[in-house]
Amino acid sequence: MRRMALIAALIFVIDQITKIAVVFGLDLKHRGEIDVLPPFLNLRMAWNQGINFGILSSGSEVVRWVIIALSLVITGWVWLWIKRGNHNRWMQISAGLLIGGALGNVVDRLAYGAVADFLNMSCCGFENPYAFNVADIAIFAGAFGLMIFGGSGDAPKKPAKPRRKTP
Repeated sequence: MRRMALIAALIFVIDQITKIAVVFGLDLKHRGEIDVLPPFLNLRMAWNQGINFGILSSGSEVVRWVIIALSLVITGWVWLWIKRGNHNRWMQISAGLLIGGALGNVVDRLAYGAVADFLNMSCCGFENPYAFNVADIAIFAGAFGLMIFGGSGDAPKKPAKPRRKTP
């Protein structure tokens, strides 16, 4: 439990610090874009009102609050799931990544009405039109980790049934 909480707190803090540093410190909010290592790494300001890839991005206050509520419900469910189970360290780390990232994006929705996305990566002739942030990376890595590491060490093993001897 402690491991999950520490990872979640660390991700949350890193996410919020990077958002403040880039969006306000580098003034990406007004500049719109900064090429760091083009085309591989660029900073492109995007306010995402929806979920991944702008899905459900309607600008509606109702949708905003539904996404906030859904994020908090999922976060709470993952927290309880890991807390109540006998999960290995990788499951705890994965849950911490997911929870920290989700809470980072919830804070953005509460503070700004949308999630501050700014990282943009392209390569090899493909220009990526999407931006993301540290929280998004953590959510993806956490969800992937929960799928990959799930089932290993989740529940105590049942004792084997004794075999009947046949004469």
